Amino acid sequence: MSDDPKPKKKGKLKKIMLPLAAILLIGGAGGAGGYVYAGSIAGHEKGADKPEMPQVVMKDGSTEDAPASGKLGDKTKYKITYHPIEQSFTTNLRGGSGFAQAEMAVSTYYDESVIEALTEHDVAVRNAIVMQLADTDGTQLETVQGKEELAARLRDKINAVLKQKTGFGGIDEVYFTKLVLQ
Repeated sequence: MSDDPKPKKKGKLKKIMLPLAAILLIGGAGGAGGYVYAGSIAGHEKGADKPEMPQVVMKDGSTEDAPASGKLGDKTKYKITYHPIEQSFTTNLRGGSGFAQAEMAVSTYYDESVIEALTEHDVAVRNAIVMQLADTDGTQLETVQGKEELAARLRDKINAVLKQKTGFGGIDEVYFTKLVLQ
């Protein structure tokens, strides 16, 4: 009978050691994976500090770095790209003065990365546009000057959204392709 208790102790030790070894192995693998993942996140954050800036497109199709000031100066030497914003916008106007329905397009002198950013962040851009339209008095839109001021505000808001999301704006003008007020 003295032989029976000893094998049972070894069996209990194996039952305890096997799960403990598995836990250590899985924990070590998880820790290593977490370390690698954290390093990849840190690498993305470093790249986010200095976003890749779009380049201006010359009339001949070549590209150049944008001026450090961000101001293009003589725009006649650059190629302009127009891009319609998909779907129309409809919103009430400020003060219960009716509603506006608008279709728009934008222009840029920069490469396709500006249009890609505009498309990628479509929801945020559309929100900014609707908010600006809703904060506009209908009587302001009765004049050409009022419409031009709204277009300039929309350009600034779109650029602010793009700068927040990508680090660069790049929209030069906003154009109304359709504007109905009621």
